[in-house]
Amino acid sequence: MTPASQRIELVCPAGSLPALKTAIDNGADCVYLGFKDATNARNFTGLNFDARQMREGVDYAHARKRKVLLALNTYPQSANWADWTAAVDRAAALGIDAVILADPGLMAYAAKTHPQLRLHLSVQGSATSYEAIAWYHERFGIQRAVLPRVLSLAQVEKVIANSPVEIEVFGFGGLCVMVEGRCALSAYATGESPNCNGACSPGKHVRWEQTPRGMETRLNGILIDRFGANERAGYPTLCKGRFEVNDETYYAIEEPTSLNTLEMLPELARVGVSAIKIEGRQRSPAYVAQVTRVWRAALDRLALDPASFRAQPAWMAELNKVSEGQSHTLGAYYRPWK
Repeated sequence: MTPASQRIELVCPAGSLPALKTAIDNGADCVYLGFKDATNARNFTGLNFDARQMREGVDYAHARKRKVLLALNTYPQSANWADWTAAVDRAAALGIDAVILADPGLMAYAAKTHPQLRLHLSVQGSATSYEAIAWYHERFGIQRAVLPRVLSLAQVEKVIANSPVEIEVFGFGGLCVMVEGRCALSAYATGESPNCNGACSPGKHVRWEQTPRGMETRLNGILIDRFGANERAGYPTLCKGRFEVNDETYYAIEEPTSLNTLEMLPELARVGVSAIKIEGRQRSPAYVAQVTRVWRAALDRLALDPASFRAQPAWMAELNKVSEGQSHTLGAYYRPWK
């Protein structure tokens, strides 16, 4: 359990070295990142870190007394087990501040081989109860758990009150209708599991095509969306596509919107949240800068005067500019009946 008076850490995404430096320069307490391979759940071309970039990024953060968290949050298979254990070894050698893991076998390896390495339970682990979190803590020594975005605030409070580890929650960014990235839709369409291969809608299956009816986006040949001349053609993911249902075309599975809990900060602090995570390793350094600045200002304001904290309209406006669909939601956190 984390005392409510403890300072909340701001954990920001770093899909590249420029994004890492931008996050640090704009006030992130921690950045989270991944290697350029399938060991992380954002395994997209052009993202993530090679050995030189990772060394430079860790040095840059540590020189400014900030932390680096490494996402090794996909699930290895028997044929590639050595790639995942080698990633844990590299993390330890680099002096990474914590490794974010989902697979229990990999946790066992890390705990046994590198007992000094701090372990965090990934949101991909889908631990929604304090009993599950306690099991990971007792068995593998995890020191923080990232909660899935399916719990109400009352449920988050109960988990924190009974958990032996720090609790991190998502504060801002994209949402997913699947079980925290376990995308059966993408796996069905492409034959590649995001939780094993590290990418929802892998780039090699994505196509944009200008047609007389508009810009069409496809995933492995499946039409995901068609955009008009003045619409931005988004990346094709099945959950956020527009489909024809009963002669009506609309977002049949999920409306594009972003989670934004800025107005809930006093409540998140009260229940004892240790860290707020910003989603978006696939987003640009400009996105990272804009979101990090707003959340740094908000957390600093909260620390100065919790009783009078209010989410400023200017902050909300800035965040809406980079939200999916230019709109936001409190998601599962706010359930009036809970």
